[in-house]
Amino acid sequence: MSLSTVEERVRAELGVRLFTVLAWVPERKALRRVHSSHPAQYPVGGEKTVEVAAGWLARCITAQEPYFGPDRAAVREIFADHDLIESLGCGSIINVPVVDGGRTLGVLNILDAEGAYDEDSVRKAELLAPLAVPALKEEQ
Repeated sequence: MSLSTVEERVRAELGVRLFTVLAWVPERKALRRVHSSHPAQYPVGGEKTVEVAAGWLARCITAQEPYFGPDRAAVREIFADHDLIESLGCGSIINVPVVDGGRTLGVLNILDAEGAYDEDSVRKAELLAPLAVPALKEEQ
């Protein structure tokens, strides 16, 4: 399944304003963007070396647990690019690790307006994450 198709499913089941997929590059401890609903602001190929909060990395990559930021304050606390995120009308985020055989392949980043998501949204996102496994395996 293509990452565009994964985006369509997320859009249909959760709603989304900004959707990106990051592939985990363990040897560099970096996240490489492989899909973006907003390529002008978040171009494919862009990399984040771990300037993201250490707690986020430990949670999503190492522990393979989702991160849920329900409001702008939570987004500001974790993401250095929070001003750009807010300029796109986003103030709520779900980051879901994509895992295959116990190995973290990457992360789905699902963003919408503040208050758009709740814990049920996180569970739905977790069910959608495996759809990205084939595409992320190709990225390796």
